[in-house]
Amino acid sequence: MTTALIILLCLWILLLIGVPIAFCFVLVAIVMLWQLGIPLAAVPINLISGVDSFILLSVPLFLLMSNILLRGGVGKDLFSAMQSWVGHWKGGLGIATILSCALFSAICGSSVATSATIGNVAIGEMTSRGYQRRFVFGLLAAGGTLGILIPPSIPLIIYSSITEDSIVDLFLAGLIPGLLLTGLFIAYCFIHALFDKNAVSLKKASRQERLVSSFRALPSVLLALLIISGIYTGAFTPTEAAGVGTIAALIIVLCMKRLSWADFKLACMDSLRTTVTLFLIIVGAKLFSHAVALYDIPQEITATIVEVFSSPTGFLIVVGIIVLIMGLFLESVSLLMLMIPILLPALNAMGIDRIWFGILFAILIEFALITPPVGMNLFVIQAVGKGSLAEVSKGVIPFFFVMLLALILVYLFPVIAVGIL
Repeated sequence: MTTALIILLCLWILLLIGVPIAFCFVLVAIVMLWQLGIPLAAVPINLISGVDSFILLSVPLFLLMSNILLRGGVGKDLFSAMQSWVGHWKGGLGIATILSCALFSAICGSSVATSATIGNVAIGEMTSRGYQRRFVFGLLAAGGTLGILIPPSIPLIIYSSITEDSIVDLFLAGLIPGLLLTGLFIAYCFIHALFDKNAVSLKKASRQERLVSSFRALPSVLLALLIISGIYTGAFTPTEAAGVGTIAALIIVLCMKRLSWADFKLACMDSLRTTVTLFLIIVGAKLFSHAVALYDIPQEITATIVEVFSSPTGFLIVVGIIVLIMGLFLESVSLLMLMIPILLPALNAMGIDRIWFGILFAILIEFALITPPVGMNLFVIQAVGKGSLAEVSKGVIPFFFVMLLALILVYLFPVIAVGIL
């Protein structure tokens, strides 16, 4: 355990002095391999093998699809359709925002893209109707986290590549918890509206307005259904689904005449930048995991866990606390790549269902997206809404507890996640 603590200390020191997490993994791993006398010529091979996975090919495709839809203004269509149906309810605009986030999550699988896409149209609409800016910012930052749970989820794809569990089973397991969290967010929007006297509900839309807005959003809804149903029925793999979805998204926005050549190039460049960032983290973490395994650290940790914890409950509580603390400093993919390879042997030794744990871990890393100082959704909403980081951070506090309630429910009632399998 002493070796493990020294390695973690080295990682934290590199992070504190500003070294990007991907290079922290690589630098520490190289030193570890050098100490064992392993030829460093093996490092490039390990780096390449880190992304040598068919399932990971879906990640850049899903990112490209989400950016095409973002540039094509699909978020506005979804929000307008939801608004026409529930905008006249108490807290209707907040409910429409969450429903739009859930639908867009079912298309792209990215929390950051979801927050940016829906935030671009919802912030102005809600604040102009008297909703507090802080509440709006928090709602959108938290609503974006649905992209981690509702299939297709990029973090679940990465989790599958690490554990080699079925990605279809993970997607199925994430569906009901994702809908549960959506329902809890909606309930909070309704409760908040009961006490917020300044928020104004919209006038009830006419049948004609509902039909027109729903027709405009129909291609996006059909795209989500195509991706999800195709994966679940076995018509195509998640990677094939990402390819089909990208082509379909491109056709949709071109038919609507909403995507210029300049917008398409920007969508490609944004997808490329995000893909490179994610894959650098993945290959660095894979090399680090390989070095850690050579030091028998996972086995030592597993032995300690089995000795200390007589039941999985205490183990899961400690893991949850550690992830919440580390989420203050690491973003979701880094957390996933750092912890899962180390925890995997312990999960097997304690007989914990890896699919169920994957959903619990996905909810846990959602907190990393909305907790400062590195919560990505906070920065996205800050940029889109032109607010301060403090304003957005205060706005997510109530949603933090809503997400904590969802985590507790999935823990207490595993059937929520694995009952559909």
